[in-house]
Amino acid sequence: MKLALAQINPVVGDIIGNTEKILQFIERARSAGASLVIFPELSVMGYPPRDLLLKPRFIEANVQAVARIARACTGIAALVGFAEVNTDLVGRRLRNAAAYCAEGEIRQVRYKSLLPTYDVFDEQRYFEPGPEVSIVEHQGQPLGVTICEDLWNDEQMIGRRLYQREPMALLAEAGAKLMINLSASPFERGKQPFRGRLFGNQARRHGLPLVFVNQVGGNDELIFDGASMVLDASGEVIAQAKPFTEDLLVVDLDGRPAGRIEPYPQDIAAIHDALVLGTRDYVRKCGFKKVVLGLSGGIDSAVTAALAAAALGPENVVGVAMPSRYSSDHSRTDAELLAQNLGITFKTIAIGAIHHVFEEELRPHFEGRPPDLAEENIQARIRGNLLMALSNKFGWLLLTTGNKSELGVGYCTLYGDMAGGLAVLSDVPKTLVYQMARHINERAGRAVIPEGSITKPPSAELRPDQTDQDSLPPYDVLDAILEQYVNEEKSLDEIIAAGFDADVVQKVIRLVDTSEYKRKQAAQGLKVTSRAFGIGRRMPIAARFRY
Repeated sequence: MKLALAQINPVVGDIIGNTEKILQFIERARSAGASLVIFPELSVMGYPPRDLLLKPRFIEANVQAVARIARACTGIAALVGFAEVNTDLVGRRLRNAAAYCAEGEIRQVRYKSLLPTYDVFDEQRYFEPGPEVSIVEHQGQPLGVTICEDLWNDEQMIGRRLYQREPMALLAEAGAKLMINLSASPFERGKQPFRGRLFGNQARRHGLPLVFVNQVGGNDELIFDGASMVLDASGEVIAQAKPFTEDLLVVDLDGRPAGRIEPYPQDIAAIHDALVLGTRDYVRKCGFKKVVLGLSGGIDSAVTAALAAAALGPENVVGVAMPSRYSSDHSRTDAELLAQNLGITFKTIAIGAIHHVFEEELRPHFEGRPPDLAEENIQARIRGNLLMALSNKFGWLLLTTGNKSELGVGYCTLYGDMAGGLAVLSDVPKTLVYQMARHINERAGRAVIPEGSITKPPSAELRPDQTDQDSLPPYDVLDAILEQYVNEEKSLDEIIAAGFDADVVQKVIRLVDTSEYKRKQAAQGLKVTSRAFGIGRRMPIAARFRY
């Protein structure tokens, strides 16, 4: 059997555009001699469609698109993900479905059995689980068709069975000779090696080859890395598509070797590629061409600018230095040197005079009170206003440059450095930002990011001789505590028992908990770790739980 894995990058909601792309990939697969081409989960509408699923006309259009796709399936069959109306009198209105299209029509439809409701997933809000599992016959071969989560119910790998049913086992018992999984599995750090182990374990357990077809591309905060793969019955990967880009992987299951195996980047390189893809797709899918960001001479804005230039081309990135009376000379020169190294547009707008006017106007209202955070934050808000003015005037998307460590403890200014439409580094801890800077320079073979931006003590430069560590623990300590408290949900006592100073842990936890209101107003971020500040972490604001 010759299969084609169609790893596409859909635009959520663009049913017409996605359908055209699917038809193009069907033609490519047919020309390559494949008898079956497989697309990702909900490929007609793009994943995740979220509350678009509540719009009846959207569902109708998606059903009509599948009928159109089926008519194109002559001389080849296709498995296509879509949403089907649930005709049962009980249950949610829709099912997450896969249509088997052949000979010009929809021959069979199979449904997703396991609906995730953890982290970024909320599928029980929209879908009814499939009532049963059954075989799809393709050219006399019995196929077990599953959708994404159906493949992940493996207590040996996850430590706990999340669902009562095991679709993979039921399909194996029903006589499937090949397992196929239509998926939209988001990227996160370290997930790809885990996928390989989990899928290999499933293939070995059931003694069946496994085909995993993953979506690729950025949709809002989620980034899908592709890397679709085929495993043999022993769990060995015998073919793998390219990561972070569209691909058509053709595999002949009757021959060895089965297909090409594209390399997957390791750790920091994978995060870099994910952020580049997420930035590019967010900007372009939202209809923008250029971005603008503030350049402080520090490492966060430098890394953000480098990622944006890689994503969009340097000609589509505008960096703006906005020095105040507290800005150091090296901050100004490092910002300009970065722009030269990247080849991006560089502008300077000094804020000293504007800041002075603010201070003079507020002086009678602040009388009797010493200068404090209020005066410092005025500078950040002036910069935010200037950047938003450029964004409005020229139609550029404003990128914010704050990292996960700062966002975690509220070390950021509402309506100031938090202003913007996309927070590229919002799920990247500060220590990882440093690693990313080194990686960018190594990748380029030169110091794209100036050494001064990497080695100088981090500072917001909102008062004389200020550094981040005036009020925060060293970033290696802070990030380790945040990893345990935010990502791993460990308690104060558990973190202290791991060897951290009790007062420091208490302070960090207090800052995290009391900064929730800021994060609710933050720009859209890109998720690259197991737990980001976004839709996967839903904490209340007006709450009083304290350790």
